[in-house]
Amino acid sequence: MQRILIVEDEFPIARLVMAYLKKADYEVCHASTGEEAVASFSSYKPDLVLLDLMLPDMDGWEVLRAIRQNSSCPVIVITARGEVQDRLYGFKQGADDYMPKPFDPDEMVARVQAVLRRPAHLIEAEQVQFGRLVLDFTARQVTCGGNYIQLTPRDWDLLAFLARNPNQCFSRDQLLDHVWGMDYDGGDRAVDVAVKRLRKSLQEWPSSEGEIVTIRGMGYMLRVT
Repeated sequence: MQRILIVEDEFPIARLVMAYLKKADYEVCHASTGEEAVASFSSYKPDLVLLDLMLPDMDGWEVLRAIRQNSSCPVIVITARGEVQDRLYGFKQGADDYMPKPFDPDEMVARVQAVLRRPAHLIEAEQVQFGRLVLDFTARQVTCGGNYIQLTPRDWDLLAFLARNPNQCFSRDQLLDHVWGMDYDGGDRAVDVAVKRLRKSLQEWPSSEGEIVTIRGMGYMLRVT
């Protein structure tokens, strides 16, 4: 049974979320403060965190940063701050999804299921290096020549999947299944757009060490030497 840590100081909301998640066969743990959340994360070792930002003792972003220091555990941010800039900031901080309040409990469960259906990494190594390019899977960070490269969570997931399967070609449909998830109902154009963004982000990585290449009529591959 997968475990979910709910960080929410409003008890009526917390009880509602817990009831729906238990009904969906998840094991749940509740923390009402940031300090309690950080401690519970270490001891409970959840498979996913539902994180409210407005906590009585510390900002939810601090909790997220504390989690990201040592773990790539999925985090869904739940907050009344629903503006675009808030959501973009959340993704940059390492959130996997963002759900503004008020939210529908059934949608919340569906989002949890979608995030947890993302496949586990195929390789257990904490870090992989291709020349100057280094991917740290625990911290979900990538550097080139020691310089940090900022990626969106989805672009990171795509690069991480390709890096765990170097020199293997994947079709757009395969990448959608492995990275976007089986429940994704958008078009395969999303893969092309993400690859374009990644290539731009990795433009300082010498092509002599590796690159994301297009295999005509087949798909994409992370070619490394």
